[in-house]
Amino acid sequence: MFRVKNMSANDFNFAVRITDRMNWHLAKEDFEFMTELEPKGCFLLLDNSERIGIATAIAFGKVGWFGNLIVSESHRKKGAGSFLVKNALKYLKSRNVVTVGLYAYPERIPFYRRLGFSYDSDFMVLNGKGFPSSARIDLKKAEKEDIPEIVKYDRLCFGASRRRLLEPILLDPDNLCYFSTEKEQISGYAVAKIYPQGAELGPLVCRKGRSDIAIRLLRTILDKLLGVEVSMYVSRKENVILKMLMKSGFSENFQVARMFYGPPIVKDSIYAAESLERG
Repeated sequence: MFRVKNMSANDFNFAVRITDRMNWHLAKEDFEFMTELEPKGCFLLLDNSERIGIATAIAFGKVGWFGNLIVSESHRKKGAGSFLVKNALKYLKSRNVVTVGLYAYPERIPFYRRLGFSYDSDFMVLNGKGFPSSARIDLKKAEKEDIPEIVKYDRLCFGASRRRLLEPILLDPDNLCYFSTEKEQISGYAVAKIYPQGAELGPLVCRKGRSDIAIRLLRTILDKLLGVEVSMYVSRKENVILKMLMKSGFSENFQVARMFYGPPIVKDSIYAAESLERG
C-alpha cells in the first residue's frame, strides 16, 4: 500500500540514488536546500516500508511549483506517480496556492494532462561553456541592498514573490547576479549558481521585447564563467537569445514543456528558469 511521508535527512542518499538513474546530477546538498526552503513539500513515497519514489513542491504565495517526480521502475504504471502528484497538489492547496507549474518531459505531457495540467510552452535545456565577451560592461553586480528591488522586479514576471528562494541564492558569495537599470529602475536581471562541477544560469528575467538587455546580461555572466560548464533553461520562443547562445557553442540537451494546473499567471516576458524543480 502506498503512503507518503515528508523527506528527512536520512532519505537524501536514497533521493540521490534514484535521481541518478535519470542522470539528473543532483547531490545531497540539493535536497538539503529544498527541505530548508519547504520542509513539508519534500515527499518520500513508500510501498509499505520500501522507499520507492520522491517528489518536491514549493509554494510562492498563490503560485506553486512541482518537480523531481521519480518512482522506481518496478512500481511504475501502478498509480504511484499519480499518488505522489495528487499528494503534492493537496499540500500546495493547503498553502493557498492557486496555480501550480511544472516542467514535463514531452512523453510525460499526457500523464500530467490526465491530472489536470495544461500545456503552456516549450523550454530548451542548453549546455555550453562560458565564453569571453568584448562587450562593454555597464551592468551592476547585485549587492545585499539590491535584493528587495530584484525580488520586486521578479514578482512582476513570475506572479508571486520568490524572495525566500532568491535571497539565499543571491546572498551566497560564490554565485553571480547582475542587473540592468533604465531611468533608475531595474529592467532585467540574471543569476548564475556556481557548483563544484559547473554552473546553472537562471533565473533570467527582463521585459518582453528586450532581448538586447537579456543578451547583455548573458554575455556579462558568461564572460565571468569563462571555460566553466554551464546549463540553462530557455523558452523556445526566444529566437534571438537562442541564436546568440548557439553561435557561442551552446547546444540543446533536451526539451521540456511548461505546464500549469490552474490559471497561468506568469506574465509574458523574457524568462530563463531558475531550475526545473522550482520554476
